[in-house]
Amino acid sequence: MQLSTSGMSHKKDSFLKKVFFGHEPTPELTAILVVYLVQGILGLARLAVSFFLKDELALSPAQVSALMGIAAIPWVVKPLFGFLSDGLPIFGYRRRPYLILSGILGTMSWVSLATIVHTAWAATAAIALSSLSVAVSDVIVDSLVVERARAESQSEAGSLQSLCWGASSFGGLLTAYFSGSLLQHFGNHTIFAITGCFPLIVSAVAWLIAEEPVSEARDASTVLHQIKQLRQAVSQKAIWLPTAFLFLWQATPSADSAFFFFTTNELGFEPEFLGRVRLVTSIASLIGVFIFQRFLKAVRFRTIFAWTTVISAVLGMTMLILVTHANRSLGIDDRWFSLGDSLILTVMGQIAYMPVLVLAARLCPPGVEATLFALLMSVTNLAGLLSHELGAVLTYWLGVTETNFENLWQLVVITNLSTLLPLPLIGWLPAAKVHEAPASGEVPALQPATTSVMRSQSIPNHHRDIPFIPDFMPELIPTVEEPAE
Repeated sequence: MQLSTSGMSHKKDSFLKKVFFGHEPTPELTAILVVYLVQGILGLARLAVSFFLKDELALSPAQVSALMGIAAIPWVVKPLFGFLSDGLPIFGYRRRPYLILSGILGTMSWVSLATIVHTAWAATAAIALSSLSVAVSDVIVDSLVVERARAESQSEAGSLQSLCWGASSFGGLLTAYFSGSLLQHFGNHTIFAITGCFPLIVSAVAWLIAEEPVSEARDASTVLHQIKQLRQAVSQKAIWLPTAFLFLWQATPSADSAFFFFTTNELGFEPEFLGRVRLVTSIASLIGVFIFQRFLKAVRFRTIFAWTTVISAVLGMTMLILVTHANRSLGIDDRWFSLGDSLILTVMGQIAYMPVLVLAARLCPPGVEATLFALLMSVTNLAGLLSHELGAVLTYWLGVTETNFENLWQLVVITNLSTLLPLPLIGWLPAAKVHEAPASGEVPALQPATTSVMRSQSIPNHHRDIPFIPDFMPELIPTVEEPAE
C-alpha cells in the first residue's frame, strides 16, 4: 500500500511539473488560469469581427487599422485601472468585484455587437468596451501573478508567465477552428451572441480569489510615497533604457489589416479555412512556449532578441511569395503556403516575445514592482497602438485598398525591414541571461509602501499583453501581433 501511495504521489508530482510547471494548482491559481483561458476562448469572435468590419460596415484596410488603434487605448492606460481597483474598494474588496464587473462589461459589448451595432463608430465603441473588459480582468489577475513570480527561484524564472500564456493559447486552441467554421454557417451576429456568454465565466471564478476585506481607508501619503518610488525607479538607466528598446521594437508598423483584406478579397480564403489557420497558429503558439521554456531560458536577452528579430524579418519576407503569387509558379497552393508560413512565423514570434515578459518582471525593484510592471507593459501596448496607426498611414499612402493590392508588396517589405531598425540599440538590454536575476545594484532597491496598496496593482504579464481585437492574420506578422493584459 505504501508503494502504491508512493507511486501515486510520484505521478502527481510529475503531472504538476509537466502541466503546471511545478506550481500547486490552488483555487486561486485555477481562477487566474481560467481568466487567461477565457481570454483565449474569446478568439472565437475575432474572425467574425474582422469580416463584420470588412463586409457589413464596408471599412477600408486603413480605416480598420486606425479603428484597432483606438480599441487598444484601454491597454495603454492599464496602470490607472490598478490604482482604481486598489484605491476604490467595492463592498470592501479590491479584486473580486472588479473581476465580476469586467465579465459583465464583456458580455454587454458582445451582446451589443450582436444586436444594435450598425455603424463604424458604434463598432469602435463596442470593441473598445470588450478591450476594456479584458484589460480590467487582466489587471486584477496579473497582480497575483507578479507576486508569485517574484518568489520564483532562478531555475523557475519565467515558468509562471509561460503557464499563463499557455492557458491563453490553449483557450485560443479550443476555439480556433470553430471561429471560422461556425462563422461560415451561422454568421457574425450569432458568433457575437455566443461569445457574449464567456466573459460571465470570469465573473463566476472571481469568488475563488483569496481576498480579505479591506477595512482601512486609503491613505493619500501612501499614494504620494508610491509615486515618488515610481519616479525614482524609472529614472534609472537600467530600467528606462530596456523599456525604450522594447517600445521601439514593438512600435514598427504592421501590415496585418491590409494582409487580411488580401487573403479574403484577392485569394478568396473563406472563414472556415481561416479558422484552420487560427488552429495551426494556436498550436504553433504553444510550441513556441514549450521551446522557450525547455531550451532557451539560458540564452542571453540580447542574443535571443537579436536572432529572433533577424530570423523573423527574413521569414516575414516569404509573404512576398504569396503577394506576388510566386508560390503558384512553384506549384504550391495558396492555402498550403499560408498554413506553413503561419506555423513557422508564429513559433518564432512567440519565442521572441516570451523574454519580454521575463525581462519586464526582472526589471521591477521591490516596493513598486506591481505598478512599475504595469507601466512597463503599458509602454509596449502604446507601441502596439502606434504600430497599428503607422500601418494605417502606410497603407493609405501606398494606395492599398480593399480591391487594390498592387503596392502591397512594398508594404510587406517596409514593415519587415522596419523590425530591424532597433537592433543597433540592442546594447540597451541587460547582458544577463533570461533565467538570471538582475545583478546587485542593477535596479534600485526601494522600500515598500506601508499599507496593502501594493498587493493589487495592475500588471500585465502574459501573451504579449495586447488588446482583444481582430486577428487580421497576425500570425503572418514578424513581431507576433495582440495589446496583453
